[in-house]
Amino acid sequence: MDKVWLQSYQDGVPAEVDLNEFQSLGEMFEKSFSQYRERVAYINMGVELSYGELDKLSRDFAAYLQAVLGLPLGSRIALMMPNVLQYPICMLGALRAGYTVVNCNPLYTPRELEHQLKDSEAEAIVILENFAHTLERVIDKTPIRHIVVARLGDMFGFPKGRVVNFVVKYFKRMIPPWKLPGAVHFGQALTKGAVADFTPVQVTQEALAFLQYTGGTTGLSKGAMLTHRNVLANLAQAHAWIRPVVTDGGEFIVTALPLYHIFALTANCFTFIKIGACNLLITNPRDIPAFTAELGKYPFTVITGVNTLFNALLGNEDFNALDFSKLKLAMGGGMAVHQAVAEKWKRITGLPLIEAYGLTETSPAATINPLNISDYTGSIGLPISSTEVAIRNDIGEDVPLGQRGELCIRGPQVMMGYYKRPDETACVLMQDGFLRTGDIAVMDEKGYVRIVDRKKDMILVSGFNVYPSEVENVVAMHPGVMEVAAIGVPDERSGEAVKIFVIRKDQTLTAEQLVAHCREYLTAYKVPSHVEFRAELPKSNVGKILRRELRDEASNAA
Repeated sequence: MDKVWLQSYQDGVPAEVDLNEFQSLGEMFEKSFSQYRERVAYINMGVELSYGELDKLSRDFAAYLQAVLGLPLGSRIALMMPNVLQYPICMLGALRAGYTVVNCNPLYTPRELEHQLKDSEAEAIVILENFAHTLERVIDKTPIRHIVVARLGDMFGFPKGRVVNFVVKYFKRMIPPWKLPGAVHFGQALTKGAVADFTPVQVTQEALAFLQYTGGTTGLSKGAMLTHRNVLANLAQAHAWIRPVVTDGGEFIVTALPLYHIFALTANCFTFIKIGACNLLITNPRDIPAFTAELGKYPFTVITGVNTLFNALLGNEDFNALDFSKLKLAMGGGMAVHQAVAEKWKRITGLPLIEAYGLTETSPAATINPLNISDYTGSIGLPISSTEVAIRNDIGEDVPLGQRGELCIRGPQVMMGYYKRPDETACVLMQDGFLRTGDIAVMDEKGYVRIVDRKKDMILVSGFNVYPSEVENVVAMHPGVMEVAAIGVPDERSGEAVKIFVIRKDQTLTAEQLVAHCREYLTAYKVPSHVEFRAELPKSNVGKILRRELRDEASNAA
C-alpha cells in the first residue's frame, strides 16, 4: 500500500515508533515515578498529588490486591469512579500488579453494571460512594467478591460535614443510602496495603491490560481486549505526534473527559504520565461555571475534549476572558468537531482545535491532524505513526483514492478482539489484520481522511445518500444554533427525509430561518424537511450526541 499520508507529516514526526521501549505499562510508570518524583502529577479539587506520592499509594493499593486479598495474576479489577484522585491510584496499582482493569461508567444503570461485571468476570471493584447504591442492587448477581468504597474525603482529610458539602457541590445531590456487607473503605485498603509486601511481577506486552467496554450504542456492550502492547503502542504514537510542541516535565494538561473513557485514558493519562506532566482532573465538567473557575487558577498548556464540551466552554463569557497565552495544544475527538466551534475556538484562544479520530478498539488514536495546521480542515487528519489506513468497499476491496468506502485500520494499537465474542470479532477484524470501523470515509491525495458518516446513520432520500454529519455541520454554522443532530425519518414521497433536532442559542430562531440557511449550503435533497427545537439532546457519558435514541423516539412516535 502506498502510504501517501507520510508526505504530509509534520517535521519531526516519524513514520514508525519504537514498540519495545517498555515491556509493560508498569515499567513505564516506574520510569516516570523515578524521573519526575517531586513534580505534581495530579490536581483535583485543589489537592495535589506528586509522582512520588502516586508511586507509593499505587504500590500500596497493588499490595492490597496482591497480598491482602490474594488475587491471582490476571484477575479483573473493576473501577467505577469519575475523575477523582482515587482513580489513577487504583488503576496504576492494578496494572503494576499484573491485573486487568475493567472501567465502569459511574452513571451506569443497575442492568448495565450487572452485564459488565458478569461479562468481564470481575472479582473486585473500587466504587465511589456516590454510586454504591447501584452496585447494591446487583451485587448478588455478579462474581464480585471484594468491594472497596471510596469517598471524596479519603484524599482530603476533611471532617465528615465538609465532605457532604463537597458531594453536593460536585454531584448536585446527596449520597443515596447503600448497604454493601463486607465492603472496605479506600483508606483502610491503603493502610492494609502499606504494611503488606508488594511483589513485583513480570508482565509481558501480550498480557491483557484492559477490558474496555464499547459504548453499547448497538445492543449489549462488548469488552475490547486491549493488551499492554496495544496501549503502549498508542501512547508512543500519540507522544510521537505531539512531541514537536510539548516539553518533558513542562506540561499542564486539563482532563475534563472521564479517565475511564479510552480517549482520556490514553491521551491524557498515559501519554502525559510518560512526559511527567501535571494533570488537572475535572470531576464534574457539566458545571461549566465551576469548570471555568478552576481553569482560571492554573497556567494550562494542553486541553482535550469533545465538540459539545468545547462548544459549552465557548458559550461562557468567563471562559472567553481566560489567559490562553500558555496554551500549546487543544485536541478534539470522540465525535466530529464542527466548523463553527473550531473557528470560534481559534478566534477566542488563538490556537486551532486539532481534530483526532479513534475507537475503543484502537486504544483509541488512529488518525490526527498535524499540529501545525492553522485552520479547520474538516478532516480527521492523517494515519498516525505505525498505522495503516485502507478505504474498502462492501466486499473488502480497496477503492481508488478519492472514493468513498469503509474506513479500515491496521496497526499495533488494534485490539486482540472482543472478549468471549469470536463471532463479533470476526465481523470487524479482517484476515489481513485490518479493523472495520463502520465509518464511511474518503482519503485525498495528501493522505487526509474525511469521515462522511457511519454506515447505519446514512439517510437515503430518493435514492441519494445523505450523511448526517454534513447536515449537522451546516446547521451548526448558524449563529443561532447551540447544538444539532440529524437523522432520517420515513417519508412517503422520498423514502426518507432529513429531520434535525436543534438546541437554540437564539430563542427567536425559527424553523423557516434554519431551512433557508441550509438551502444556501446544501443540495435540495439534503435540506431538512423537519425541524424540532429541544431544550436538550440525548448524549453519552462523554457528551457524544446519540442519534440512535433520536431515531428510536421518531420510530416510536410514528
